[in-house]
Amino acid sequence: MRFKRFFVALFIMLPWASVWSALPIQQWQTSSGAKVLFVENRDLPILDVSVEFGAGSSMDTAEKSGCANLVRHLLNLGAGGLSEDQIATSLADVGAQLHHHFDQDRAGIALRTLSSERERKQALDVMSRLVQRPEFPQEVVDREKARVVQSLRESSTKPDYIADRELTKLLYGTHPYGLNDSGEIETVSALQRKDLLGFYQSNYVARNAVVAIIGDVDRAEATAIAESLTAQLPVGGHQFGVATVSLPVPVTKRIAHPASQSHIQLAYPGLRRGDPDYFTLLVGNHILGGGGFVSRLMEEVRQQRGLAYSVSSFFSPFKEQGPFLIGLQTKKEQSDEAFVLTKQVLKDFVEKGPTEQELVAAKQNIIGGFPLRIDSNSKILGFLAMMGFYGLPLSYLDDYLVAVETVTVDQVRQAFQRRIKPDGMVAVIVGAIEPN
Repeated sequence: MRFKRFFVALFIMLPWASVWSALPIQQWQTSSGAKVLFVENRDLPILDVSVEFGAGSSMDTAEKSGCANLVRHLLNLGAGGLSEDQIATSLADVGAQLHHHFDQDRAGIALRTLSSERERKQALDVMSRLVQRPEFPQEVVDREKARVVQSLRESSTKPDYIADRELTKLLYGTHPYGLNDSGEIETVSALQRKDLLGFYQSNYVARNAVVAIIGDVDRAEATAIAESLTAQLPVGGHQFGVATVSLPVPVTKRIAHPASQSHIQLAYPGLRRGDPDYFTLLVGNHILGGGGFVSRLMEEVRQQRGLAYSVSSFFSPFKEQGPFLIGLQTKKEQSDEAFVLTKQVLKDFVEKGPTEQELVAAKQNIIGGFPLRIDSNSKILGFLAMMGFYGLPLSYLDDYLVAVETVTVDQVRQAFQRRIKPDGMVAVIVGAIEPN
């Protein structure tokens, strides 16, 4: 654990100092064109590896919504001559664990294994089969389609799911980010095995792949690992890309629901990864609604008026503009009051910005909490994968704290005025009071 203890101590003692020497990231391409980011860490006999592709839900079409998610889910349910049971047994035999990542942009699989030769070799062999030789057995496809459809049926009655889906539709319309990541009942039911194979062959390609590695191996071993996981992938004819997001038509949609509470959500197109306003808006949002009990929204909506147990705001940056979202729950009879107040708090913040005291507290909180975001190899692996996929600089973790520390009150106000238009937001109230 020496690496981790040193890394955390460095951030605590010098919160905005460079940490380049503590986390030397190496980057290269495999022979097939996949991007690799690697950090050597010999403190524990552990290896973490992920392979991610530009194969998120935005690569679906409206007619085949849910295909991307089903492909990602089926990767470890039959591949390279191994059944799903054999895959699970082979990994359990060496104590290895698999995890998946999936969002609008990315789909991928991560492995944690012991770095000793037998365990590592067996675990990586399984991972290689999953990434490069999935089989999509027909009986498994049928079973998992039925499972997803049943899950969608159950979710479609829940107020939080209804609010999420309606808000996303209002915000993105026909843009691919407006597709449900799990698909729709009708589209998933209609998917065929050939659709899954076609999606895999088109999107799980080396040109769209990012391999992230951290752990108890050297550069030569990491190079061999990356090659073994990507050498059989087709190069691919295109790089991942998403259409530009258009501004939505501002509207508030009220939906009746028998739930005792109203679920309220407001949204506006927010940030791209690598956006020049990213760190300024990150700090500003911490003050507005991302800082828990010390945020403006929490203070005004809950503490001062008791209109919600919790209320928060956040940015979700993607390749194109992910959502800026505010969400809360409140009693039905208070929903209109809570909704109006929430909008007013946002308007006031956009117009006037934060106070100097709020800014100092937010920066201290973000900087002080940053070590917890990088206190394990698996968390660092996530950063490596994200940096590689979005083409962020290798100095990103250094830049993070420096950029946070240098944000000013004027920069926060100006950034929010440029990027967030309170009167242009879309909103959904599920569980709205029905008119008499």
